[in-house]
Amino acid sequence: MAERGDLSVHDAPDWAVDRPATVLPGIVATRQAPHSLRPLIGFTRDDLLVLGGALLSSTCIGLLLFGRVTPLRGAVGFVIVTFVIFLGVYGLLVSVTERRPAVVNRLMSALMASAALIAGAALTSVILFTLWRGKEALVKTNFYVQDMSAAGPSDPLSSGGIGHAIVGTLIIISIALVLTVPLGIACAVFLNETRHPAARFVRTVVDAMTALPSILAGLFIFATWILILGFQRSALAASFAVSIMMLPITIRSADVVLRLVPGNLREAAAALGASQWRAVWYVVLPTARPGLATAVILGVARGIGETAPVLLTSGYTASLNLNPTKNPTVSLPLAAYEFVRSPQPTLIQRGFATAAVLMVLVLVLFIIARILGGRPAGTLTRRQARRTASRSAKDLARFEAHVAGVR
Repeated sequence: MAERGDLSVHDAPDWAVDRPATVLPGIVATRQAPHSLRPLIGFTRDDLLVLGGALLSSTCIGLLLFGRVTPLRGAVGFVIVTFVIFLGVYGLLVSVTERRPAVVNRLMSALMASAALIAGAALTSVILFTLWRGKEALVKTNFYVQDMSAAGPSDPLSSGGIGHAIVGTLIIISIALVLTVPLGIACAVFLNETRHPAARFVRTVVDAMTALPSILAGLFIFATWILILGFQRSALAASFAVSIMMLPITIRSADVVLRLVPGNLREAAAALGASQWRAVWYVVLPTARPGLATAVILGVARGIGETAPVLLTSGYTASLNLNPTKNPTVSLPLAAYEFVRSPQPTLIQRGFATAAVLMVLVLVLFIIARILGGRPAGTLTRRQARRTASRSAKDLARFEAHVAGVR
């Protein structure tokens, strides 16, 4: 039998003889650079020129419509019509040189940037308006250390302050944090780490409590703690009501954060012999620590601004009360409400200044939570990195000395 390489044309089958030989196309060298698609992100000088031209054109058309052609009036209508015209002109200009995906991307980028600009402008205007209306009270030192027990409605800003409201807010929110943080994180761990049949029911209840009106929480504590059990109105009762409002926000936020922890970390801990609670305590919670700090801050931001529950369960007072179990205790939102509803100009200024202090207090609590939350798991500071490297060097020297002794 002839070898495979020695087969002649006569020995080959018919289907192999009739098939024409394959001819590879020749490769012709070219100096032209290969075509590359333009990225959808980023702005060039041409994009900025197109954006500026669209803004200028839409403004001119809006002024023409509102000033010459039509009897339209109003600043809000002018802004809306001009923005719609801007989107149309901008999309038309971009479509001259770009394809459809790039046009859609530019239009959506313009929409998102406009939404962010509007939200930022609204937030900035609220903050600046509050600071401007309360600027005369904010510069007074007595405003932060005195209470209103010796100041009347018509007294000047140099008399009285909101020291009692600041202390009351700190007392109420501290007790609420002590109650909310362990319960919220424990409930979030229960929803994520167990397959108990009650987990779905608990999740449904938490979702329903998120939309609970704050007045209902205040009425519940007022009816049970004060009317039925017979306790006094106090900061403790207000803390219970505020905790009810903080708890669902903390649970939902912590639940989302714990879901983001990679499952392979749990599997690695189980493979090393750790029980479920040890894996949660030493692996899951440290990994999710920054996110849990954010969850606590979201709960604090919800609870620290509540007014109706504090008014029902604690009441209003013009003097300082350091006892959380008896006598009324006022908070910053409640003090701002009582000040602003007064017809006296000095009290209205105190109210806006109280709102500004409340914003600063929330910012300070956010910074503290970020510091306590620390860095993400596995990220070391420079001091920790140096300490770890020093211990590793000592361990290496000890191992080398041991090996040398064995030899």
